[in-house]
Formats: sequence, C-alpha cells, structure tokens
Amino acid sequence: MTIAKCRCAWAREEPNIDYHDTEWGVPQHDDRVLFEFLILEGAQAGLSWTTILKKRENYRAAYGGFDPRRIAKFDDRKAAQLLANPGIVRNRLKVAASIGNARVFLAVQKEFGSFDAYVWQFVGGRPKQNARASMKEVPARTPESDAMSKDLLRRGFKFVGSTICYAFMQAVGMVNDHTTDCFRQRAVARLK
Repeated sequence: MTIAKCRCAWAREEPNIDYHDTEWGVPQHDDRVLFEFLILEGAQAGLSWTTILKKRENYRAAYGGFDPRRIAKFDDRKAAQLLANPGIVRNRLKVAASIGNARVFLAVQKEFGSFDAYVWQFVGGRPKQNARASMKEVPARTPESDAMSKDLLRRGFKFVGSTICYAFMQAVGMVNDHTTDCFRQRAVARLK
C-alpha cells in the first residue's frame, strides 16, 4: 500500500503536481529562468496557472527559450506570428508586454549587474519562510510584492501588478508558501 504525499491544495492533478514537486518555491537565481517566470506570470493574468503550465513548452519554443536579448529584438512581424500561435495565450496586450518587458529587463540587468540582484532585494536577498496551515492563509499580495510591483511599473514593465508579483515571488522561491502539512515545505525551507 502506497501512502499519498500531502501537497499544497492546488497541486491535485498534472501538470500541477510535477511543477509543485520540482519547481514551485525553489529559489531561482538564473536570470533566464527569472525572465521566463516573469513572462509566464504576466500571461497567466485572468487565467489558471494550469493553462499556462500546459502551454509552457509552446512558450519556450515561440519565445526562443526565453532569451531576453532575442525577444527584445522582436518586431511587428514577429508579434503577429506570436498572436497567430494557438500554443500560447494570444492576447495582444500580453504579447506586446512580453516584448517590451524584455527590453526593460535588459536595462535592469545592465543597471544592477543581473536581474537576480535586482529582484531578490525585495526580500533582503533570502527566501522569506512562511508557515501557513492552509492555502486560505496565503495572501494575494504583500508589502514586498507591492514594492516590487511599484518599482517594476516605474521602470516600464507591464503586467506586473502586486498579485502577479506575489505569484512570481512564490514561483521563484523568494517566498516559501508551501503549507506546513506539505511534504515540500521543509525541503524548500532548506534551500537558498
């Protein structure tokens, strides 16, 4: 008899289970990965994360592996190709934002040396460890996500409201919001 692992309530079916068990909450310091999550979280606005996970490989192909230098050079023709691609979210504002965000991302990298150095400053450089008993206790936004959103917007990023920023922070391990009964909570807490 196999005993089922206890997971956060949102991870009940694939592709959520694999994502939860291997990626969600793991501290990320690779600029390309951080850029990927920034774009995917923006694309998710108004949709389910499951929808985005199912389209993730299509996004990787359409966006050249999320290389911000490459995406920053996308022109109107490439934007039109993206809007015609059924494998991604075909929202004109989100596609335009992804291209514009690549350009601003590169400016932030130049200013701070890396996007990693910039974004992790909002949590003091270390993952914030939470101890929430249920997903009902997890806020949609925090003072840290408010500050991140405000600064990203000031710099010219789009689709980076505080709720999107908090989801980004959870995804890239800036905060550990695995519930206390989840088998990943302690494992993720040990990561830096």
